[in-house]
Amino acid sequence: MKQSLLQQLAPLQARVRSQWRDSPAQQLWQAWRDELQAMLPAGVRARLMPQVRERLIDWPLPDDIPQQAGERLILMLPAGRVLAQPLPLPLAALRDLHSVVGFELDKYTPYPREQMHYVARVTAKGKTFAQVLLVAVLRERLQPIIDTCRERGLSLHAVDARDGKGQRLHVDLLPAELKPAATGSARVPRVLAVVCGALLLTCMVLWLQARTAQVEAMQQQVDAQRTQVQAVQDLRRELINTQGAARYLAQQKAAQPTVSSVLADLTGCLGADTWVEQLEMADGGSVSLTGQSAKASALISRMKDCRSLTDAQFQGIIQPDAQTGKERFSLRTQLRKEATDAP
Repeated sequence: MKQSLLQQLAPLQARVRSQWRDSPAQQLWQAWRDELQAMLPAGVRARLMPQVRERLIDWPLPDDIPQQAGERLILMLPAGRVLAQPLPLPLAALRDLHSVVGFELDKYTPYPREQMHYVARVTAKGKTFAQVLLVAVLRERLQPIIDTCRERGLSLHAVDARDGKGQRLHVDLLPAELKPAATGSARVPRVLAVVCGALLLTCMVLWLQARTAQVEAMQQQVDAQRTQVQAVQDLRRELINTQGAARYLAQQKAAQPTVSSVLADLTGCLGADTWVEQLEMADGGSVSLTGQSAKASALISRMKDCRSLTDAQFQGIIQPDAQTGKERFSLRTQLRKEATDAP
């Protein structure tokens, strides 16, 4: 079950390894690691990170191949054992290079993809396309070679291949589940990576906390300023309302004619045989008046000559007054609009 799980994770591991190997981050990490190693004392550096020597051995294996301690053996397959094909691919294909290259296998080999073990390496990048080297080998051919190396007591660090000119292709065809466990010296870069990751995470957390505290302080200042602005706006609104009410009252007062002017107008249009006993002027321009007249029924027609009043109507009935011998009346009229709007 473990082997099956490793086989399922192999494409993902290959994709991550390929993207990491060809990324600028890997180059930056390698340069940073070299700088950190250079800062260590020579004795500590030699004890923690001893120099590891790589040794290339070609297939078929020679009769006698001793493997020294700490030596990394890289098996080199001849060009006739593998399929090496350069591929021009769009840059977008590099996001999932392993899967894309897997679909391209059908164009270059009659075998199903499940029977092939393949890797891909980016050799060059352009503006829109990238040159990728596809290297594939049949699993049924690769596994006996690895088994033979195990029987000879050889622990392979990687499986590479040569091209037609005998040059190294710089790929690793060794399946992930068959790679040797990392030694103590090989774990040092991983430990450094973990420590650096932890330090980076700590710095990010501290930075986020500082930013959060700064944002909270700014939010408190904004809330205080918002409260002050709201208070100023309330005062301004109250002042505007007060000024508007005062202006409205002043306009109404200026537009309202005086009682004396209305009386003078009534004196001219009602005649000498009529006098007013009571006069009321409402804010809406309504005018009520009561009085006595020798001929009250003619008052409606007389009030048409009034310049400040209009729409005169009797209120109630006309009643004779026994003491004065005149007719008592009650009228309701309306100030003319021009008179009301006049300054």
